[in-house]
Amino acid sequence: MLDLRWLRVAAGESVGVTGPSGSGKTSLLNVLTGLDRPERGEIRWGEQEIWRLPEGQRDRWRCRTVGFIFQEFNLFLTLSPLDNVLLPASFRHLTPSRALRGRAQELLEQVGLGGRREPVALLSRGETQRVAVARALLFAPPVVVADEPTASLDVEAAGAVVDLLLSIRQRTNSTLVVVSHDRNLLDRLDRVEMLVNGQIVEPALATAW
Repeated sequence: MLDLRWLRVAAGESVGVTGPSGSGKTSLLNVLTGLDRPERGEIRWGEQEIWRLPEGQRDRWRCRTVGFIFQEFNLFLTLSPLDNVLLPASFRHLTPSRALRGRAQELLEQVGLGGRREPVALLSRGETQRVAVARALLFAPPVVVADEPTASLDVEAAGAVVDLLLSIRQRTNSTLVVVSHDRNLLDRLDRVEMLVNGQIVEPALATAW
């Protein structure tokens, strides 16, 4: 069971969450974004307690507010990288404009995939992960949540992804919450919390992790 009584994230802050495998890090992100219901307590973003919303309104809140980089990517394998990045437009019932397609292409170029046209199924795992990062950033969401966004990447590609996440955050003043074991990523965030057995532990221990 997650105990998040001590977790507070300020608007525009970048926060890393680390800890042993099985400590509840992915569950934490699912609860924070309204995908899973907390067993007790509240999940509040600003004035909105998201579990007081009906399911449809909660889905619309997440679509407008959160860019989620999933650990397992959740891409459509038969679509190209560009079409995958543009998928959030369909969730908003939008036909992608030329400007939006240009932004999607720019994001793919920033993660080193600007020229790729083949289906995602033919990409490597690391390339697929970069498509997932670009997709989450399409609408410059006010909250970006990432589950191990550099786990499948080599050092150079991981650095490019971290640079992109932090540059988007700086330009848009978005809030960034990242689950990661990547010390190079965690060291560039405002602070790091440690999750152990479903609980956020003392800051001094999180710093020492």
